[in-house]
This record gives sequence, structure tokens and C-alpha cells, in this order.
Amino acid sequence: MTQHPTQPPQFFLTAPSPCPYLERQFERKVFTHLVGDRASALNDLLTQGGFRRSQNIAYRPACEGCQACVSVRILAQEFRPTKSMKRILKRNADLIGAAFDAEPSSEQYSLFRSYLDTRHRRGGMSDMTVLDYAMMVEDTHVDTQVIEYRRRGPDSFVTGRGDGELIAVALTDRMSDGLSMVYSFYDPALEERSLGTFMILDHIRRASAAGLPHVYLGYWVNGSRKMSYKVRFLPQEHLGPNGWERFE
Repeated sequence: MTQHPTQPPQFFLTAPSPCPYLERQFERKVFTHLVGDRASALNDLLTQGGFRRSQNIAYRPACEGCQACVSVRILAQEFRPTKSMKRILKRNADLIGAAFDAEPSSEQYSLFRSYLDTRHRRGGMSDMTVLDYAMMVEDTHVDTQVIEYRRRGPDSFVTGRGDGELIAVALTDRMSDGLSMVYSFYDPALEERSLGTFMILDHIRRASAAGLPHVYLGYWVNGSRKMSYKVRFLPQEHLGPNGWERFE
């Protein structure tokens, strides 16, 4: 079901399902469709209100009796990397990210498949086919880019692109007030590079250079170890009952 672009968005509620982050919890989501010529403006408004985008759907948790999911955004202009983050930047100084239109490729899917099989074998995305991946990338009505990270080559200072094999990928929405990292993945054989952290640091740099105040990271789940990394990028803001509040 989709909505006409001139109509206000319609919201729907999913049935309860097991929470992928917290044991013995069940999740529900409220969602709407992002279609038509108002999709970008609606995506901005909803993301600022705690929603996330997946393809042409914007959703947010609507769980009964649980408030563990907290929307997080980094204050890009004020951010200063820690000593360990500076080491990660230095470790990956030979990489360069190039932004492209949201178009999938077989090379991206091969890396995506390797990442899932190694890091998220039992996750909800583990059975995604090449067609599913293509839909994840290109089924968007908002300003979305694929950022591909490769090693710097002899012509990178001219082309702004790297050479050789694909190392990491970020699917990113550009909004009026920042960058929203929709999904990212990388070569699992290069774990020592801390590529997940590196891509977030690179997005902070990109947002700051563009004069954009925020990098949206989605949800920090209080009590979930695999989501704990999101609160390391300070200063940041968390969305609560009184709106966005500074968190340090």
C-alpha cells in the first residue's frame, strides 16, 4: 500500500515479533511509506523525529513497556576524535571513499555477502539474495548515495576515487541537517582496520566539511553490547521525551 504524494502520510503498526537485540523482549514498529515528490522532506522530518529508513519505508520502534531504543546523532561540527580513533584514521589513511548514485553492483553484493556470512550469519538479513540487495540500495525516493572505499591509487588526488578491490561500502542519505548512515559493511578479513568505526569517522568529516551539523547513527539500544559502540562518538544528542538532548 502506498500513499499519494499530496496526501499526509499514513502510519501502520506491525505485529509483535522477537526483539533482535534484547532477550525475552518483543518489538513492534510504526511505519509509513516514503514515496512521491515529498519523500525527501518527509524523510528529513521523520528522521529528526526518531525514524529510520529502509528502502521506501520509514519506521521507528513502538514497543510496549520498553524504551531501550534511543535515536542517536553525532554533533559533527564539535566532534573531536579520541586517541584510539586517531589511530584508526591513521591505520586507514591509505583508503579513500568515493560517492556514487544509489546503484547496486555485483562487486558490492559479493562484499555484502561475505560480510553477512562472517559477521551476521544468524541475523535477519542473512538470507538476502542479490535481488534483495539491489532493492535495499536502489529502492529509494530520497537523496541517497553509495560510498565505496578503496585503496588510494596514483591518480586518486585527481579523480577522488580509489583503485583496486572494494574494501567497504556505506549506504547514506543526505538530509537538510546532516548525513544518515542507513547501512554499512566491509571486508571481514580486515578486522584489524576497524572499518566500521572508520566509516563513521569519515562521515563525520564529510558532514563537517559540508557544513552539516549531524550524523545520524540510528538506534543505540541500552543493554545491547553490539550497539554500545554508538555512544563512543561524542558529543552527541539522544532523542527523548523532551526532544533532542546533549549526551556526553
